[in-house]
Amino acid sequence: MGETYAINAGDQPPARTVLCIGDIHGYFSKLESLWSNLEAAVGTAAFQTALVIFLGDYCDRGPQTREVLDFLLSLSSRYPNQSHVFLCGNHDFAFAAFVGALPPPPDGSPFSATWAEFKLNKDREGWFEGEGYELMHVQGRRWGGFIQDKWNPKKNMAYKGSIYDGEPTFKSYGVAHGSPDLVKAVPDHHKKFLASLVWVHEEDNVWIDHLGGRLCCKLIAVHAGLENSISVDEQIKFLKAKDTSIPKVKDLSGRHDVWNIPQELTKEPTIVVSGHHGKLHIDGLRLVIDEGGGFEQNPIAAIILPSMKIVRDTDNMLVQP
Repeated sequence: MGETYAINAGDQPPARTVLCIGDIHGYFSKLESLWSNLEAAVGTAAFQTALVIFLGDYCDRGPQTREVLDFLLSLSSRYPNQSHVFLCGNHDFAFAAFVGALPPPPDGSPFSATWAEFKLNKDREGWFEGEGYELMHVQGRRWGGFIQDKWNPKKNMAYKGSIYDGEPTFKSYGVAHGSPDLVKAVPDHHKKFLASLVWVHEEDNVWIDHLGGRLCCKLIAVHAGLENSISVDEQIKFLKAKDTSIPKVKDLSGRHDVWNIPQELTKEPTIVVSGHHGKLHIDGLRLVIDEGGGFEQNPIAAIILPSMKIVRDTDNMLVQP
């Protein structure tokens, strides 16, 4: 990317281990394997005190969303000396919208005001029209709908129920896809977890091995990325406010428009880490960690900082003390 920063190649303070874990998409067994491999990669001592940032998209496509959420909710008691950050992905946003776990729009507008922007897609996407739809954000209606197309050409795979591939999430809670019974089937502690997901996380003094030395950076974690056309401060303020009056949050669901680090962040060393994009991409301080993409045949991956080591669930590792 062309940035040059002052590199500390001499004595450095001990750097806290930071683990950034890519999209899980309901693959609980993969998550368990990745978790074990991360402990093996950094050693038990560093693992026990690590900052762990989950980059979002815990649900859909894979078969075990319920087990994934139970695992994530157990971490604070199992690893009390770790710090855990749970980002909201676009799939999690839509899941939360369906089960009534989104915070209300701060301007007091109804969720039905979000429908108009996507209304031309309503018939093709087969939006949810069951019990409770009148009070639902548009992404919840899309998530619980029945898409008319059977094949997703962009992903070269069949749709799983809806445009979000939400059917496996319904099934993980024991209900049929598109059933309003999911609202009752999802336990309250899962709804509270979905409601608590953050849209952005900022962390100071994150060390990264870079260009032959070790660089102290600010880190910004957001599921898809940050737009170049809007000031970063404005985006951060919006993301922290969790403004659900917006039909589609680009920082959680965008593609090309959130791919690069905004130019204003290149003046000081700033890591921008995301998942979402269905690929593993390391370009300077721009980290995209989503090797799995929700595909059954792909591994889920994580990156370790400061070492920049990539760890996958498919790695064969043994835990070292």
